[in-house]
Amino acid sequence: MTTLNPAQREAVEHGTGPLLVLAGAGSGKTRVLTARIARLIERGGVRADQVLAVTFTNKAAGEMRARVAASLGADPRGMWIGTFHAICARILRANAALARRTPEFTIYDEDDTTAVVKRLMERHRVSSKVYTPRLILSEVSRARNAMTTPSEYASLALTPLQKAVGPIYNDWDAAFAASNAVTFDDLLWLPVALLRANADVRERYQRRFSHLLVDEYQDTNRTQYELIRLLASPTGNVCAVGDDDQAIYGWRGADIRNILDFTRDFPSALTVRLEENYRSVPEVLHLANAVIRRNRDRLGKTLRATRPAGERVALVGALDDRDETEVVVQEITSRRGRGEVQLNDVAVLYRTNAQSRPFEEAFRRHGIPYRLIGATRFYDRREVKDVLAWLRLIANPSDAEAFVRAIGAPRRGVGDATVEMLLAGAREANKPLLDAAVDDAVLAGARPATRKALAEFVALIGRLRELASDATVDRVIAEVVSASGMAEAVRAEPDGAERLENLEEMIRGATDVVVDDGGEVGLRPLDHFLQKATLVAAADQLSADGDAVTIMTIHTAKGLEYPMVVIAGMEDGLFPLGRAFDNPEQLEEERRLFYVGITRAEQTLILTWARSRRRNGELMASKLSSFITREAEEHLAVRQTARLRSASSGIGLGFGAGAWGGGRPGRDDDFGDWDPSPASDTPRWRPNPRREHAVEIEDESQDSAELRVGARVKHSGFGSGVINEVSGSGRDAKVTVTFDDEAVGRKKLVARFANLQRGDD
Repeated sequence: MTTLNPAQREAVEHGTGPLLVLAGAGSGKTRVLTARIARLIERGGVRADQVLAVTFTNKAAGEMRARVAASLGADPRGMWIGTFHAICARILRANAALARRTPEFTIYDEDDTTAVVKRLMERHRVSSKVYTPRLILSEVSRARNAMTTPSEYASLALTPLQKAVGPIYNDWDAAFAASNAVTFDDLLWLPVALLRANADVRERYQRRFSHLLVDEYQDTNRTQYELIRLLASPTGNVCAVGDDDQAIYGWRGADIRNILDFTRDFPSALTVRLEENYRSVPEVLHLANAVIRRNRDRLGKTLRATRPAGERVALVGALDDRDETEVVVQEITSRRGRGEVQLNDVAVLYRTNAQSRPFEEAFRRHGIPYRLIGATRFYDRREVKDVLAWLRLIANPSDAEAFVRAIGAPRRGVGDATVEMLLAGAREANKPLLDAAVDDAVLAGARPATRKALAEFVALIGRLRELASDATVDRVIAEVVSASGMAEAVRAEPDGAERLENLEEMIRGATDVVVDDGGEVGLRPLDHFLQKATLVAAADQLSADGDAVTIMTIHTAKGLEYPMVVIAGMEDGLFPLGRAFDNPEQLEEERRLFYVGITRAEQTLILTWARSRRRNGELMASKLSSFITREAEEHLAVRQTARLRSASSGIGLGFGAGAWGGGRPGRDDDFGDWDPSPASDTPRWRPNPRREHAVEIEDESQDSAELRVGARVKHSGFGSGVINEVSGSGRDAKVTVTFDDEAVGRKKLVARFANLQRGDD
């Protein structure tokens, strides 16, 4: 306690009643959370099993538990610490019957959920060419996160999409209950629904948890907010820890109003601001404060550095995206050569996943090891998902999606037509697929060889279920791989050796599955393993093994920190994304995302941007991000690459030699005039009428479709098609597209509203 600063101590020592801790980046919020929990148990008369602590990643939950144990000198047995999804899974398993499930329910990932959506679309005759399954799933997800019931959704449906989704959403619960399964969204929705509907269950949990602590409160959505409200005891002992300046998940349903309105929901709440930053040098924090100060929707705080001064933040202009990657490589190798950093100390961050490719190529070209976070997860690899399907069916015989995948992995003479027949028969007979597979009435007309293959499959699942009742998870996986014939099938593939190594790694990884059930119902070692595999996040996979540069999106980097950080692609249309300029709330979220990226840096921060960037194979002009305001520029050391300086000199762009050292465009450059509008600090651009070849820069994402005749494009509602005509330019561009679906036909669209994506050529 003596090492806490005054604000931290105030938060830790607060007694009963609601508490809002506004924890700035690098301000020691985890330390405050764990110290507060330890103090409640040691001095506050609170038992460990009366504490519920919720966070957003398994990594953060594990770190929190370890720190509390270290502080107490013993494991806090009975205390619930976990992610929202893990906590909700625990509540749901203990009360599964109230949600028409059993404790062995399966958590469906996006692929499994999409498969169910496709079948529901077929049942209700919703064309996948008009509305993609992903779009339908996204719409249902929005409804779930907003706590909108199927009946409410149907009554409010106005658009053709909403009217198409209504019947699908109405059948949603029954479809997943039939497979004893839940989606990610349902994992939150169902516990909230049962707590609302069952006062005895709700009051039992309220009595159980006298203190609730919620980390990353700014990232909660409506369902998560409602869960906390329902679990809060009448005393209101809720400690919300978060940072409204780091609210970056509005696009997936998070509601910043939850933290902004905390004191409205809990009027007696004490607000404590943690503003002392222990992570970054002052130069980084000066820029962060200058950037985030532009946002209006915030509670307000200013980060103060506790570290000594370091180097200024650099803004490097490059000629194009390849030049950008080369200067990043040069910065890393030169600093590494001087002994300033190791590769593990470096993170390259960007706004969109598509930006990883040029960096991967550059690092490979120069022999620099790197790790890409957010690419294909280990548990998303095909052979691993095949094994998971078998394990899910062993754990939950009602899992229809697991049956469909497992029966074909490896193939055993049961074709798609037979599977469709089983699906229809199982639905009509109201029984699981595993039972339907040996039902003579369902199999009427099936070939003897097919009947035999199905019977052998069902029998094998039965034997494996018996084994799983008392065997370790690694032994069950090894038996699945061997007895199913998967090992032989994988070994015969061209890349079979690598896939077999993945399966062996899966077996090795399962040897350390240990379950601290804490009274939890229904969570056997196999259930625990499956839940962990399904709910693992990208950041949870981050390993420090091997010296390598880390490359990832800024969203993925949240919660991490590195001695050296590069933020690439600081251009309008890319960061911020073009569509954000039409939505003030989205623009503020983009600025918060930039703030998050800045505050990942401990010692060195480099921002890069390119004068031109390749989009769909075509080199297009770019302009510096409008986030680099005049206030921000005061904290930057600006320079250009040699290629940009050479090109600027050679074609007479007329860069000035002021504070920008040639980086800020002058009045006579090819891209337009610099307009220092007195009404705003935000840089503005206007075309230069004196240049016949002046380019109007489009405020669109760098991932958007190439607008040219003959290009294939995708539309979220109309599907895929071909551009036939293009008229206008920039924000006024219009395209005529002939869509593949004859029912949609030919349509004329305003490009900036249509949000067209590149199609498959």
